[in-house]
Amino acid sequence: MKIIKGLILASLFMAQSLWAAVNINTADAEKIAAELKGIGLSKATAIVEYREANGPFKTIEQLTEVKGIGLKTVEQNRQEIQLN
Repeated sequence: MKIIKGLILASLFMAQSLWAAVNINTADAEKIAAELKGIGLSKATAIVEYREANGPFKTIEQLTEVKGIGLKTVEQNRQEIQLN
């Protein structure tokens, strides 16, 4: 019984991790701000504006080209960021 409970909890944790990811090439500013650590609405809006002016992000590291977003913030959120 303990094994079954453990498997269920592990499955729920994995599913939650998948749901928490945010696609920075399609999400609106509110979604980006809600899902990423250290990204408020102002920075999330800057991400969307950068994307609209320059096209979709090709790499996660490209986020550092957005004013106010540094490599530390990118690394802190790497697991939650999707590009496609």
